[in-house]
Amino acid sequence: MAVRAVRGATQLDEDVREHMLERVAEMVTDVMESNGLDVEDFISIIFTATSDLNSEFPAYAARILGFSDVPLICARELEIDGSMPRVVRMMAHVETDLPRSDITHVYLHGAAALRRDLTRVHAVPDDE
Repeated sequence: MAVRAVRGATQLDEDVREHMLERVAEMVTDVMESNGLDVEDFISIIFTATSDLNSEFPAYAARILGFSDVPLICARELEIDGSMPRVVRMMAHVETDLPRSDITHVYLHGAAALRRDLTRVHAVPDDE
């Protein structure tokens, strides 16, 4: 069994607590489903949020999903001119038999535009 890093990102429509919890839960669940992971496979998760998001800790959504004994931390994303607003990112460290090349990273809603360069990405843009 190897340790792998799995990335994810989602963009919120607005900074509202319930919306934050919904979008982050969707991202974490999608990472799990896309890679065949259970909560027990997670070693730790780092969440970052852009400075325009302050309605809730993104990690709280993972706690609600059952990540009670997985170390979680939240941090601020760098403030770069022209960067996408209202984005929560995650980097999860997991134990898996998947080779690095088979890990699927998840980018949802507006964040689907962030990493079109990855060969294995589950990008779900908002319907227009």
